[in-house]
Amino acid sequence: MKSRTILLLLLVVLPGFLSSAVCAYYLIPEWAALTASYQNYRRVSESPAAGEKEILIAKTAQEIHRINCFAEGVGFLLGGIIVSIGIQGICLLPQQPLDRNK
Repeated sequence: MKSRTILLLLLVVLPGFLSSAVCAYYLIPEWAALTASYQNYRRVSESPAAGEKEILIAKTAQEIHRINCFAEGVGFLLGGIIVSIGIQGICLLPQQPLDRNK
């Protein structure tokens, strides 16, 4: 019984938690970069002296950070789903070993 719990913890819960932690680690600075990039895009797009090329460059930069934040957020959520599956598996393990002689 204990071996199944340990296996679920090591092979499902821990990797899911680690993937969520890694994605959160990379999401936080990417979110800050997205905020800065979006502020730059707003500043450039509201400037009357900005040309089309500068606006497109600023827009592309903020879209790149937006896509990266989306990808890291999805990785964070998928890691959480894996953790949930592992915890559910631990909760559904039988408390008593099954009697296979009957």
